[in-house]
Amino acid sequence: MPHLQFEFNRPLENADKIEFAERVRQLFSATMETGTDHISISIREYGTYNLSIGRATEPEKGIALVNADIREGRTLNQRRTLCLGFMELINKQWDIPKEQMYVTLTEHKGEDFHLVERYLVGWYAGEDPLAD
Repeated sequence: MPHLQFEFNRPLENADKIEFAERVRQLFSATMETGTDHISISIREYGTYNLSIGRATEPEKGIALVNADIREGRTLNQRRTLCLGFMELINKQWDIPKEQMYVTLTEHKGEDFHLVERYLVGWYAGEDPLAD
């Protein structure tokens, strides 16, 4: 059950957040070869100077920090594609420069992800993590 956390240094419209979350789910599902029902997303908004990246020269144009807790087992190519995909979605949705984004992935065993009815098993290509 990935937890995808997005932090922005500006206020965002609810409709944009809903649209963005759906695009994130589709990107994650396609890239990581899994379903969408178990994907959780957090979107947090902060003031302009409450987020910082050393290389960001114009924080007024936006800063985006992303932390994704995912199950281990994906290839470096899948992980890199996901990170660049997040950056592309953020840039298209809110025009934040990609140079002012930072993505961190943290990998966990499947058993570290819990739903009320079960914990998840390890990842494998094309799986449905909520199937029996």
